[in-house]
Amino acid sequence: MNTLVTKLDHKWLSLTLRQPWKTAMAGSKLSTLPPEPVIPSKKPFKVELVGGKRYSWCTCGHSKNQPFCNGAHKTKAQGLSPLRFVPEKDATVWLCGCKHSNNPPYCDGMHKQDFIVSATLHEQTDS
Repeated sequence: MNTLVTKLDHKWLSLTLRQPWKTAMAGSKLSTLPPEPVIPSKKPFKVELVGGKRYSWCTCGHSKNQPFCNGAHKTKAQGLSPLRFVPEKDATVWLCGCKHSNNPPYCDGMHKQDFIVSATLHEQTDS
């Protein structure tokens, strides 16, 4: 542990800085990165959106209601959450199915990249 002492308005303040990665239980794994999404589809989903309506696009790939969220991230991909958006007007759009778009929730053609083309599709399960 490090101790930081600083002078603040003529009063001395002492803080102890803890390094949680050093105080964690031995053998435990710490990760600050969210889990990677699974790939439910290698093609985008064509959907009709209603202007002013709120949508939740699945970012984890586990939803059985693709491309929209059904809450599966709460148990299967903790750390990921849906992307919520409201379109300005009614529109037919292509929403990303591979979950790797650089313009989420919209498809940007990322599914054509080799790492998506060669990837195994995620199989939905009942659990």
